[in-house]
Amino acid sequence: MAGPIRYWLAKSEATCYSIDDLKKDKRTSWDGIRNYQARNYMRDDMKVGDLVLFYHSNADPPGIAGVAKVCKAAHPDVTALDPKEQHYDPKSTKDEPIWMMVDLAFEQKFPNYVPLDALKSDAFDGLLVIKRGQRLSVMPVEKKHFDMIVKLGGGK
Repeated sequence: MAGPIRYWLAKSEATCYSIDDLKKDKRTSWDGIRNYQARNYMRDDMKVGDLVLFYHSNADPPGIAGVAKVCKAAHPDVTALDPKEQHYDPKSTKDEPIWMMVDLAFEQKFPNYVPLDALKSDAFDGLLVIKRGQRLSVMPVEKKHFDMIVKLGGGK
């Protein structure tokens, strides 16, 4: 039996892969994550059906553009195995993969982009993405924060 839906935030540079790219592609593998904590979240905690805030990092301004859904549980990140890939890791092997990825499906693009500055209030206390020095590309989000962000974005 599946557990309750969990909520996440995943960062992507909009110039590399944006919410519009995901909308066009319908689904994608969330590959190239090379941080052990983010990998552990994907491997151990993200489940099919979980909802993910799609965050544009290195954007002007950075912020949340929409929502995706986990549509395939963690599996080995194939980009770690291919020497031609930017995220190649020679220590990762097919038999003993170090890095994992989940697949995400497009859910919605917000009518109103939610800039990072809009999240810097007491209402979002505890939201990891606003914590100073927080660099994780995948992180958990509390349901109350998820719901507030969807409302700010004008989403469903």
